[in-house]
Amino acid sequence: MKFIWTEFLVLLALAPVLVALYVVILRRNKRGAVRFASVALAREAMGGSARWRRHLPPAIVLAALVVSIFAVARPSAVITLPSQQRTIIMAIDVSLSMRATDVQPNRLAAAQAAAKAFVEELPSDLRVGIVSFAGTALLVQKPTNSRDDLVAAIDRLQLDRHTAIGSGIIMSLATLFPDEGIDLESLVLGSRQSWRTNKPVEKKVEKKALKPLPPGSNHSSAIVLLTDGRRTTGPDPLEAARMAADHGIRVFTVGFGSAAGGPAMMDGYSIYMMFDEETLKAIAQLTEAEYFHASTADELKKVYQALSGKFVLAKEEREVTALLAALAALLALAGGALSLVWFNRL
Repeated sequence: MKFIWTEFLVLLALAPVLVALYVVILRRNKRGAVRFASVALAREAMGGSARWRRHLPPAIVLAALVVSIFAVARPSAVITLPSQQRTIIMAIDVSLSMRATDVQPNRLAAAQAAAKAFVEELPSDLRVGIVSFAGTALLVQKPTNSRDDLVAAIDRLQLDRHTAIGSGIIMSLATLFPDEGIDLESLVLGSRQSWRTNKPVEKKVEKKALKPLPPGSNHSSAIVLLTDGRRTTGPDPLEAARMAADHGIRVFTVGFGSAAGGPAMMDGYSIYMMFDEETLKAIAQLTEAEYFHASTADELKKVYQALSGKFVLAKEEREVTALLAALAALLALAGGALSLVWFNRL
C-alpha cells in the first residue's frame, strides 16, 4: 500500500497518546472506586465478562481512529478489480519460412499447437481475435469468447509468400479500433484481391484525429505478435509499433526458431530461415511490452503460458480511501453500539 499524502501519517502518533490517557483515567477511577468487604464479592459484582467488556468499545473506537488517519493519507493499493471486457489479438506469421523444421514438426505446426493451448487457458471474460500475415494481413477470426471458433481458425492457417510484420500489427489495431478509420487499403492491403474477399469492415469509416496515449496505458487490450522472420514487404514494423503505442496498446512479441535458423523448402531449394530479433525487441520496448524467444515447441508453450498469466492476473493500482473511510465508520458505529448496549453510555 502506498500513500499520496504521507504527511498525514504523523497523526498516528495520537494513538499511543490516547492509550496512555485511557490508562491514566482508569487509574483515577480505581482510586474512587467503591470498597468491597472481600475480593470474592467484588468479582461477583463485576461478573466474568465485565473485565474485558469495559475495554472492548474503546479499543474498537481507537482502531476506527487509526483507520481514519490512514484514509486521510489517501492510500492506494494494487488490487484485482471486477474485470471489464478485455481483448487480445494474436497476429501469427504464416510466411513460407514457417515450414522450417528447427521447431518440430515445423514452426507453423508448433505455433498452432501452442496457440490452441493458449486459448484454452484464457479466462472467459477475455475475447481473442486472430490475424494472419504473410505478404499482407488478414483477419482470420473476429474477437470472440468461443474457444471452438478460435481453434477452428487456428487450424485454417495457410502458408503464403513474403513477411509483412507491420501489416500484421496495423490489421490488429484496426480490429481493436474499428471506428477510428485506419486506412487498411493503403497501409496494409493495397489492391490485392485477398483484401476484397476478407474485408473486416463493410463501410468506409472516416478517419478520426487521434490524441496519443501513454505507451502501454490500455490495460484492456493487447496484441501478441508471433513471427520467425524479418520483414520483406509492407509497412515499417517500428512505425506500426508507434501507432500501437499511440493507442496505448502493448505488443508482446514472440520470435521463435533456433539462432542458426532452420531449413525450409522454397522452389525446390532448402533455405535456412532466421529472424530479426532486434526488431522484435524494439517493437516490444516501444509499446511497453515484452519480447520472448522460443527455440523449441516446449519453450513456445511456456511463452504462451506466461502471456496467459499476465492477462489472467491483470491488476491495477487504485486509490482505496473510500474503502478505509467506510471501514473506520463501521468500527466507530460498532464501538458506540457496544458501549450503549453494555453500559448505556457512549
